[in-house]
Amino acid sequence: MGSTTSFGRFYETWFDQLHHLVHQLRQVPKPPTTQDDATHLCLLVDKLVNHYAEYYRVKSVAVERDVLSVFTASWASSLERSLHWIAGWRPTTLFHLVYTESSIMFESHIIDILRGLKTGDLGDLSPSQFRRVSELQCETVKEENAVTEELAEWQDGASEFMGSSCCSDIDDKIGRLVRIVLKADDLRLRTVRKVVEFLTPQQAAEFLIAAAELQFGIRFWGRNEDLHRHSL
Repeated sequence: MGSTTSFGRFYETWFDQLHHLVHQLRQVPKPPTTQDDATHLCLLVDKLVNHYAEYYRVKSVAVERDVLSVFTASWASSLERSLHWIAGWRPTTLFHLVYTESSIMFESHIIDILRGLKTGDLGDLSPSQFRRVSELQCETVKEENAVTEELAEWQDGASEFMGSSCCSDIDDKIGRLVRIVLKADDLRLRTVRKVVEFLTPQQAAEFLIAAAELQFGIRFWGRNEDLHRHSL
């Protein structure tokens, strides 16, 4: 319980810092109007990606200590937990986000684009960028499916787990689950980094802001629903 409570406190602080970093990112002109703005934008994008990396570093310690508590995620709302894939968000969600944001921005700038003007935002993704998104999506789907199969195999052995009186068998079973969750988290972080890599700094900033806003919205709505349900 102690490690779960500790990670829950860390998550609250980390989430507040995410709000702060996204607020800073929103303040930078897009596209950057000066070299200083461009440098600042790159630094903030790196800082935000490193913020996610820090989350998974701390989470890995919590997983090693008590993977079952991380799976139940008491610090998350019921809505957040219902959307989880192996103790976190599904990596392929990021590609749907890129396509959605690109479509929205493309439509909002359609007149400028027809005039041959470059917007430089997610609505202005090049053919090579779209190709890289598609290739990375295919690779990620394969990895995601492989980890899902590992968890399914782990769950299929639940009867053996429940019927075992041998501590070493139980420890081995829990150890396998730890490795599955760490593998899923590694895929999540690698996917964020790879998407950011093939975007321009402006596009990466827009992508990270959209991803965070989705996270903020789900958490806010989920908490409100939980509060409303508990007050009935």
